Amino acid sequence: MKNTSQRTVAETIRATARRFQRAKLHYGHGTETAPDEAAWLVGHALGVAPDRLAGRLNKPVPPAAMKKIDALTAARIRTRKPLAYLLKEAWFAGRKFYVDERVIVPRSLTGEFIAEQFQPWIDAKRVRRILDLCTGSGGMAIACAYAFPKARVEAADVSAEALAVARINIKRHRLGRRVQLRRSDLFQALKDRRYDVIVTNPPYVARAEMRTLPREYRHEPELALVSGRDGLDAIARILAGAARHLNPGGILVGEVGNSAAALQKKFPSVPFVWLTTSTGDESVFLLAAEDLARHHRAFKMPS
Repeated sequence: MKNTSQRTVAETIRATARRFQRAKLHYGHGTETAPDEAAWLVGHALGVAPDRLAGRLNKPVPPAAMKKIDALTAARIRTRKPLAYLLKEAWFAGRKFYVDERVIVPRSLTGEFIAEQFQPWIDAKRVRRILDLCTGSGGMAIACAYAFPKARVEAADVSAEALAVARINIKRHRLGRRVQLRRSDLFQALKDRRYDVIVTNPPYVARAEMRTLPREYRHEPELALVSGRDGLDAIARILAGAARHLNPGGILVGEVGNSAAALQKKFPSVPFVWLTTSTGDESVFLLAAEDLARHHRAFKMPS
């Protein structure tokens, strides 16, 4: 029998993926398949970034790294925790972030559109103020700061614990001068501040749906996932308040996951622009400030 300490990186990834498949794990917290998750775990144990792993596939895995890989694999299977929590890292928009169970694992599809500077919907050269609402780990705020180097970014969240994690990431990315944290229940504490771009990945899971999700999701803070009976409480409040916080020509970009159809049904007259990702997903919408103002009565919250 082959000594496992002499397995190559490629062999170790395949063996780890087989263990994940036998355990019937659920993915979706940064990876979509067992091989991808195995590659992330093995790369982490070796200290190799995901985009550099391909060049190491035929190298042997040292015994110390193999021991770490086995321990992490066993923990992933036993606890059903998202791998990001076990590694204390997540990759978003091509960059590494610190995460723990105070925040959801960053995986917003909006990152693809941030990298494109929301073209052709706004003139990137004139973007000076950006708000990331429901920032969590700060991933989207930091991605925006990189994509719009002349802009100042505010990152708001109702959770003090989430903001503590975001603070770690802002410090690690050395963006303390350009990214400011705000504790706010959506727009509540933001007074009369206005922005050119507002991005948000708010809670959008219906209460009943939460009980049906795989175990991995139950390790994430419910506050960041559940949003009322139909999953639309938070986004409805955001739509109601966004026009007052956008500059003329500004845009709101929001991700609502599998609540996209319910949102369109709730506000049938609103001209949501559904952005299409490279994989064909259409759960991120864009609305111009003028459309939000024009349809403000549709968003009026009951007293």
